[in-house]
Amino acid sequence: MEVLQRLKVSDHKRFLVQEDGTPFFWLGDTAWELFHKLSREEATEYLRKRAEQKFNVVQAVALSEFEGLTTDNYYGRRPLKQNEEGQYDPTLPDTEGDYHYWDHVDYIVDRAAEHGIYIALLPTWGDKYNQAWGKGPVVFDGDNARVYGKWLGERYKDRTNIIWVLGGDRPLTTGLHFEVNRSLAAGLSEGDGGSNLITFHPCGNTSSSLHMHDESWLDFNMIQSGHHAQIRVNYSHVSADYAKTPVKPTLDAEPCYEDHPINFNESNGYFDQADVRQAAYYAVFSGAFGHTYGHHCIWSMTTELTPYFIMHWRDALNRPGAAQMQHVRELMESHSFLDREPDQSLLAANLEGANYMVATRGERYGLIYSPNGLAFTAVLGKWIGSRLRAAWFDPRTGEYSRIGEYGNSGEVRFTPPTSGRGNDWVLELSVIE
Repeated sequence: MEVLQRLKVSDHKRFLVQEDGTPFFWLGDTAWELFHKLSREEATEYLRKRAEQKFNVVQAVALSEFEGLTTDNYYGRRPLKQNEEGQYDPTLPDTEGDYHYWDHVDYIVDRAAEHGIYIALLPTWGDKYNQAWGKGPVVFDGDNARVYGKWLGERYKDRTNIIWVLGGDRPLTTGLHFEVNRSLAAGLSEGDGGSNLITFHPCGNTSSSLHMHDESWLDFNMIQSGHHAQIRVNYSHVSADYAKTPVKPTLDAEPCYEDHPINFNESNGYFDQADVRQAAYYAVFSGAFGHTYGHHCIWSMTTELTPYFIMHWRDALNRPGAAQMQHVRELMESHSFLDREPDQSLLAANLEGANYMVATRGERYGLIYSPNGLAFTAVLGKWIGSRLRAAWFDPRTGEYSRIGEYGNSGEVRFTPPTSGRGNDWVLELSVIE
């Protein structure tokens, strides 16, 4: 079994690092139905492809959304047994015989580690404690959530590529909802000795910080900026989390999915590669420690096509937005990591709405993102050094084109090579002396 380094929060609480202190840029993919729908061979195919595309985190759910308690997985197994009242019981995980449900989860977690991938593992989807618009059934209370959490923690305490994710896309509106999540957190920590990070996946257009920021078990915040409006504003969620105390890392773990119907209505069209790129650069440049991509037909592992789910999950693996996510990781990893911070003062002025620009910098570099390739004025003089080298970075290809050298003072107007929707560019400024 491949052993990855465990992850922890950096000393200054802004990023994640590995056990030895190496910075970790989270590049996640969304595969909520991974354990429930795919065979071992299909799961291995999926993980291999995502590893080739430089993803290093996969978000998946143990008790999944699509009737994950009441319908079989690929091998005809379900995660929980029924109790004497005929209810699926979180204190009765079904581990009998060969190829049981949890054996399948083990297999996929281990294959992920072999491919250098961490599993951001949700113990349950939120409809199992707050059915809301889901199928449920509701099976959790505070007591059985703690028992189930402890069992999970003990089962996976030696898997170093696990990150626990509570929540599951449901609002917290009653005391029971809070109790279930706190009990899960307590059980997980009791079971694995606190060896794995814990976070919380919220419902749309909000962050875990809304209700959970001050929880002692919450190691970092997750945002779901969501699938409603086409104009991305997830930078505002990240900035709000970044400003909170106590300081905790944050990321957008569910922005708009590629090929997802805009505002959940296929008559509006679908989010495309430009939308998912913009979400990534907006979030990371605003202070996120990484980013999660999603495709509408991969989280669901779609095999039957409809106007709402428009392609097979296997075809969706090669969509352009997915292939382009590696470039944001490469860009951030090519610079000093732990000194990076958002800095909008690199822009002399900004635009609004779909043309809003974001900027970030480290001790010897600065990056400015123009989502539609419109010109802007950069404010220099932010670094120690007399001269800067400027280059354009293309988020579609990961390629650079050199602009020239400038004195490290004053303001300079920069015009990207192309403009228009889908013509996003990053200006890179680097200290050379």
